[in-house]
Parts: sequence; structure tokens; C-alpha cells
Amino acid sequence: MKEIKKEEVENLSYKDITFMILDKEKKGINTLELFTKIVSILELPSSTIENKIGDYYTSLTTDKRFILLDGVWDLRKRHTSDKIIVDSIEEDDIELDEIKDDNEIIEDEYGDEYTDDVDVDDDFDDTTDDDLADLVVLDEEDLSE
Repeated sequence: MKEIKKEEVENLSYKDITFMILDKEKKGINTLELFTKIVSILELPSSTIENKIGDYYTSLTTDKRFILLDGVWDLRKRHTSDKIIVDSIEEDDIELDEIKDDNEIIEDEYGDEYTDDVDVDDDFDDTTDDDLADLVVLDEEDLSE
């Protein structure tokens, strides 16, 4: 980082400076250590660490150049895809504890039971009288009376 002028470094984002630090270090570094180095390089007050480290962490998680492994950040390009394990289960996903044959009961992780048999009402008649045919629309003036 010493070969880059201070003015140029000040114009870089925290993520770009992080990339340069990790590229130079050749090893992973934890969030606090990385951000402390950035604050030092940019000669920012130490209170910046406490005030902005959460935003910094979030910005690293959204940048595809970085990967968090065992609590340390590293460059994704250093890791082959067989070393990266991504937890693909979202918070809203339901894990099925037990799956049986078609039309049988399926139980989710909360013990709720579902069937995958969908009842279709073949007798549905969409030619019934329109329930809204007698609908009357009132103006605001009519409502106040």
C-alpha cells in the first residue's frame, strides 16, 4: 500500500482497500483486523472502527470478491469451489422431516402435517350470479349525510 499515493487511497472504497490488503497478505484476516488496518491507512479516528464496522462487514458479505471462512476474510479467487460450502437453506424454507409416497402425510420440522394431494373442485361453476351486481358506490357527500 505504500506505493500508492495517499490521495489515491482516500478515493478508494473500503472494499477496494480490503482487496488490496488481502492480495498483499496472501492469507485470510478477520473483520476487526482488516478494518483496523483500513482506519490506520486512511488515518481515520479510532472511533470509526466502532461506528462503522457493522456497515463494513455487511459490505464485504455482499461483494463476490471476498469469502468468509472460519471467521476470516479471504479472496474468493484463492479458493476452489469444492472448498466453499454454502448453506442454501433460507430462513423461510421448510425442512421436511419425513416424506412419504404421493398423497400421504408429509411432516415438516415443526410437526405440522401436510398432504401433497391437491383437491380440485371439478364442480366449480363460474357462471354463477355476480355477487357484486347489486353493489352501490357512494360519493363522500352521500357518506356524510
